[in-house]
Amino acid sequence: MDSPLLTRPCWAEIDLAALAHNLRLLRRVAGSAALAAVVKGDAYGHSLALCAPAARRAGADWLAVTSVDEARAAATGDPVSDSRILVLSGPFSGDGESVARHGFACSVWQRNQLEEIQRGAQAAGRDALPVPLELDTGMSRQGVAPAELDSFLHSLRSFPALRVEGVMTHLYAADEGDRAATVQQLERLAGALRVIVEHLRAAGQPAPLWLSVGNSAAIFDAAVRDRLAALAASHTMRLLLRPGIALYGVAPRIEPPLPAPTEAAGLRPVLAWKTRITSLRSIPAGAAIGYNATFRAAEPMRLALIAAGYADGLSRRLSNVGHALVAGHRAPFVGRVSMDQAVVDVSQIPAVSLAPGAEVVLLGSQGGQRVTADDHAQWAGTIPWEIFTSIASRVPRIAVD
Repeated sequence: MDSPLLTRPCWAEIDLAALAHNLRLLRRVAGSAALAAVVKGDAYGHSLALCAPAARRAGADWLAVTSVDEARAAATGDPVSDSRILVLSGPFSGDGESVARHGFACSVWQRNQLEEIQRGAQAAGRDALPVPLELDTGMSRQGVAPAELDSFLHSLRSFPALRVEGVMTHLYAADEGDRAATVQQLERLAGALRVIVEHLRAAGQPAPLWLSVGNSAAIFDAAVRDRLAALAASHTMRLLLRPGIALYGVAPRIEPPLPAPTEAAGLRPVLAWKTRITSLRSIPAGAAIGYNATFRAAEPMRLALIAAGYADGLSRRLSNVGHALVAGHRAPFVGRVSMDQAVVDVSQIPAVSLAPGAEVVLLGSQGGQRVTADDHAQWAGTIPWEIFTSIASRVPRIAVD
């Protein structure tokens, strides 16, 4: 499907019905927990402008973004629901007034962040502004460390415009099937929650309303999910889960494998990445293909040039590895992926199916065959998250149903 404004044929189709389906599936798995649809990183490369309104329409309780800049973008568009916005990476200098005026829930874990939001609350005439408190339970990336928790809680008393509404942390190894790291994190979290609740009670403040822990892998791990629910319930808090990659149709891969959750098999890919054949040529045995002759034909070959390259996000690490789909057949990449083009081997594909303009699928399905983000990740030695977010902004995202 081409956009009316598209001339160079390289585009990504965003299936918003699939996104809504995935959110409904995740809600069934999550039970009574609330869901924050993670749309950071331009919705994992799927387009924040398309996916944030779609997630709200599908009933996401929250949207989760990286920054206040992303929060402002996510707040525009379709205002049909009461979804709130959670800012995961804290406020940067100058963000405080936007946080206060828009009511964003902006995570905090250090004093300068409290100062920033306090200034914004005062400028906006807000008091009792709710903030989520982030805890470092073992990832050493962001959050209040256990040894600093008492001191940080006492420092909160100097910021009367702020109220701890929720507590959050991030599980850094939820995809490890032995659960050892996750169990340790949850033990630290349980201890920290007791300290937080006791401190707030002593200060005459209400207990936090919600506990946000749990990425896609944790959501599909019933043992972890149930433990999180019990931990939240023990403090009369509501669990808020944060599905990311699963929202876009990729089932989390847990190693060593746990029994596969049947629900994950129902996820539907949201993004399909496509291009077209721009020219065809036949080459003799011995001919070099692409830069530095990394591929040389062992026999006569038929080649198709396609309008996608590493400037579009087609990793150069796919050179001579993996394949695209042409006419429902696998067409291997041959030679190095160039900046704006790549070459695929179509020698085994019936000539009647080949012509300039024929559709080529880089990610997605065609004729019963499928290429997934997991496939690209395996070929490139990375993860599906990077595959999606590497698709360049010059590749138009087009909404389809």
